[in-house]
Amino acid sequence: MNEKLKRTLALITAVVLAGCSVPGTPGQETATPPLAGARIGGPFALTDQNGKLVRDSDFAGKYRIIYFGYSYCPDVCPVDVQNIALAMRALDQRDPALSARVVPIFITVDPARDTPAALKQFAGAFSPRLIALTGTQAQIDAVKKRFAIYSEAKPKRPDGGYIVDHSRLAYLFGPKGEPLALLPQDKSPDEIVNAIKRWAK
Repeated sequence: MNEKLKRTLALITAVVLAGCSVPGTPGQETATPPLAGARIGGPFALTDQNGKLVRDSDFAGKYRIIYFGYSYCPDVCPVDVQNIALAMRALDQRDPALSARVVPIFITVDPARDTPAALKQFAGAFSPRLIALTGTQAQIDAVKKRFAIYSEAKPKRPDGGYIVDHSRLAYLFGPKGEPLALLPQDKSPDEIVNAIKRWAK
């Protein structure tokens, strides 16, 4: 694993662990979201899969699941996005009022290939509710920095294709854009739902 990625994950892990238990009561969890107060997130203005300009302020009052990846990802991204989509469907059934207040957002780390058209096809394969965002390389780099996301394109193959090494994280943000928790996007949809219901009030 790349050293920069290790440092990023170590920082986020430290933030999460810092909020896991009440001092003096080992193992007892607090009601404070693990990422409360973390300097993660911030404003953005990107383009969605329909070519529309989307700003972070468009989601005011909504909980946001934000996942970074890319549509050409050969393995983890499709699995993680599918788990999030299935979790949203389960949340629709278990708590439709809460589900209506949650927006799943996919932000590409590969804007060179992830055009709005490519993202429209990608998002459409998972959920009509999924908002997929792209932008210029400078815009994506700025968003990655604000959200503590690492990504690095590997050298191109002879056919011109390449993979992008990137952080594998799904953030849950609150109605004001405040970071709340990391979601277990690599686990079952039920576990994702439980985490959402725990921190989204």
